[in-house]
Amino acid sequence: MAFARLAILPTYKVVSDTIEREILAGRLAAGDILPTETELADQFGVTRHTVREGIRILEQSGLVRREAGRRLYVAEPHYGDLAPRLSRAMVMQRVTFRELWEVSMDLEPSTAAHAATRIDAGRLAQLRANVEATEQAVAAGASVIPLDVAFHILVAEAAGNRALLLAREPVTQLFYPALERLFRHPKTAEVGPRRLVEAHRRIVEALSDGDAEVAREWMRKHMVDFRRGYDTAGLDLDDALEATAAPPAPGPSRR
Repeated sequence: MAFARLAILPTYKVVSDTIEREILAGRLAAGDILPTETELADQFGVTRHTVREGIRILEQSGLVRREAGRRLYVAEPHYGDLAPRLSRAMVMQRVTFRELWEVSMDLEPSTAAHAATRIDAGRLAQLRANVEATEQAVAAGASVIPLDVAFHILVAEAAGNRALLLAREPVTQLFYPALERLFRHPKTAEVGPRRLVEAHRRIVEALSDGDAEVAREWMRKHMVDFRRGYDTAGLDLDDALEATAAPPAPGPSRR
């Protein structure tokens, strides 16, 4: 009889996995202070170097952060911190604009419909300010792309669904290079931003009225218009997405 080879995890991975299980089980909550590296090393019966490597994995995943004085505490990862790894995976898989657009056609109209029934006055004010800033950017000939990304994040946050935020954020981060490619093209550089402002204005009106179906329909038109812009510019829908990272979008705050 032949036995399968054992898969033995490195000790630092055992340390990180053990702490992660405690966090996910709720026995360690966001804001809880963790023992020092020396105390953890004593508890686990390993070296401080091993603990440090295990903590590094947890920090990269956003589950643990260091406060002033280097004390470790449990953190709740922000969806924007979790998305880059998935965005990079999509780039490595050579995901195309067509695939990105098809997913967005499902996610964005639904997001707008949910937002219409849940949006509060504060978020509505932020969206109106965003549209005004976008109009000013168009008039000045400045880029509207960071404001567009921020607009869609605000709508998604207004929808009040954390699973939706986590699902759409990796896609959102890849829209920045796609928009940049579209809006710098001579055939769409002028008309594209103007049509974007009009769609955003209509979406905000629907959100203000609490009209889920109108919000859904205008977001659908907005996404269709984005695809139409690619066709007008003669860009290949099946080109792999670029790996250009989006800069932080103005507007939404990290909570």
